[in-house]
Amino acid sequence: MERQQVTAKRSLTQETEDLLNRQIAMEASSSAAYLSMASWCEMTGYENSAQFLYMHSDEERGHMLKLFHYVNEAGGHSLQPEITGIKHNYSSLREVFETILQHEIAVTNSINEIVNHCYQIKDFTTMNFLNWFVEEQREEETIARRAVELFDLIGEDGVGLWTIDKEILSLGEAVHSGDAGED
Repeated sequence: MERQQVTAKRSLTQETEDLLNRQIAMEASSSAAYLSMASWCEMTGYENSAQFLYMHSDEERGHMLKLFHYVNEAGGHSLQPEITGIKHNYSSLREVFETILQHEIAVTNSINEIVNHCYQIKDFTTMNFLNWFVEEQREEETIARRAVELFDLIGEDGVGLWTIDKEILSLGEAVHSGDAGED
């Protein structure tokens, strides 16, 4: 007896699926970049920043998986992205956190683009799903901005970098204690 292939009905348009797969790739790249940054921080003695970035890398992977499952559950096909071009060395701790802020702003813009697309085509289910990411990005940008501000507020001379490293972990712990059970 010949086996029939079942084609699931889709609620996603191909364009929405493509945009979500692009976002999956962005989240996977974020996770890899933050893991690389964590390694650099650990190697250069910024233990607290390393710990913060290891947690953040895991969080970004969780975001990727959240999108991954949604696409498949909506009848699409999530694609495991290739991850290339990850930077492994930084000139300073400040450069690490300035890079994070720039990246989080780019992620926010990408999420907003997908939400706008969903609004235009009246895909309110996907738009509603993405509301979690909209709020998450507000939080991510706030933390990244605050981390960069620490360099100007505290200064990098003397015990400044040590203090900044300590404060970075405090930023991460405050966030992670407040979102227990999310994802």
